[in-house]
Amino acid sequence: MMGDNRVVVAMSGGVDSSTTAALLVERGYEVTGVMMRLWAEEGEGGATNRCCSLEAREDARRVCYALDIPFYLISYEQEFKREVVDLFIAEYARGRTPNPCLACNRYIKFDLLLRRTLALDAQYLATGHYARIRQVNGRYQLLKGHDEEKDQSYVLYMLGQKELQHLLLPLGDYTKEQVRVMARQRGLPVAEKAESQDLCFLVDNDYRRFLQVHAPEAIQPGPILDTAGRAIGQHKGLPLYTIGQREGLGIAAAEALYVMQIDVAGNALVVGTRAELGRRELVATEVNYVSGQIPQEPLEITAKIRYQAIEAEAILTPLEDGRARVTFAQLQRDITPGQGVVFYQGEVVLGGGIIS
Repeated sequence: MMGDNRVVVAMSGGVDSSTTAALLVERGYEVTGVMMRLWAEEGEGGATNRCCSLEAREDARRVCYALDIPFYLISYEQEFKREVVDLFIAEYARGRTPNPCLACNRYIKFDLLLRRTLALDAQYLATGHYARIRQVNGRYQLLKGHDEEKDQSYVLYMLGQKELQHLLLPLGDYTKEQVRVMARQRGLPVAEKAESQDLCFLVDNDYRRFLQVHAPEAIQPGPILDTAGRAIGQHKGLPLYTIGQREGLGIAAAEALYVMQIDVAGNALVVGTRAELGRRELVATEVNYVSGQIPQEPLEITAKIRYQAIEAEAILTPLEDGRARVTFAQLQRDITPGQGVVFYQGEVVLGGGIIS
C-alpha cells in the first residue's frame, strides 16, 4: 500500500518549490525533495540547464538540509532532449511557435516524474505552481491560482483525473508576495531569489541562434508577401519569425506591418497591417479535458491563446480525432500555431490543446 503521508516535491532551487516543501513538512507530510537533471546545450562551462544548474542544485540542497528532508537528483536528460528540445526544433521547422514548458509538463514532470514518485511508494507529487485542485462529487477540478497576476493554470491544462489525484499544489491559495513572506519567516535561504523566465536549455536565451545551429536546413531565405500576394521584401528564414511580430522585418512601409501567416510550403512570410491582423477562429489538436469527459455539445467558455494573453469569450465545439474548434466573440490578434489554447469556465480549467 502506498504511503498516504509521503510526498515528493519537485525542487528547482527557487522560492516557490522551497516554500512548497516547507509548508508540506509543517503539515505533517513525509517529504522528499527531488530535482530533475535536464538536457542543455553546451556552453563555455559545459552544458547547464537553468532549471538544474549547479547553483540551483546547491540552493535546493541547502533548503532540504534546513528542512531536514532527503534530496535527490534524477536524470531525465535524454528524455527531455527527445520530448521537449527535439519537438521545439521540429515545430519551428514546421513554421510553428511552440511553448516548451507545456511539453515539459506533459511528458516529463507530470508523466515521468509522477510515475517515479508513485514507484517510490509516495502518494503525491507536489510542485510550486500557482493553481488549485478541488474535489467535487468524486471528480477532481483544476482551478486558477488565487493570485491573478501569478496564476499558472494555463501550463497545467494537460492534467487529467489520473494526475490530479496524486498532485498537491500548496501555493494556489497564496499570492507571490505572501509566499516570499512565508519563505522569509521560515528562514529559507532562497527567500529573495529572483525568478528566471528564460528558456532553460539555451545558453543565452537566443532561440534564433539556437535554431540556426540545430535546424540550419529549415532556415532558408525567401519572399515576404503582402496580403495581395505581392513580394515586398526578403525574410531570413521562417523559423526566425512568429505570428504578430512587427520588429525585424526590414520593410519600409507607410503603415506598420505585422507577420500574419507563415507559409512553409511556399517558404514565404505573409505580412499585413494592424487592421488586417487577427482572426476569430482556431482549431486545436491533442485536446485534453481535465474531467476526462468530452463535452457533448458546444460550450460557452473563455480562452487564453498564450500564457500572457487576456482571456477572451468564445464558443468551444468538440470535433473528432482529439480536436476542437474555438470561435471567439472578438478578433484575436495573435493566434499562433504551436502555442497552447486553454479553456476556462470561471475559475475552472476545462482543458486545452495545441493551436493548429
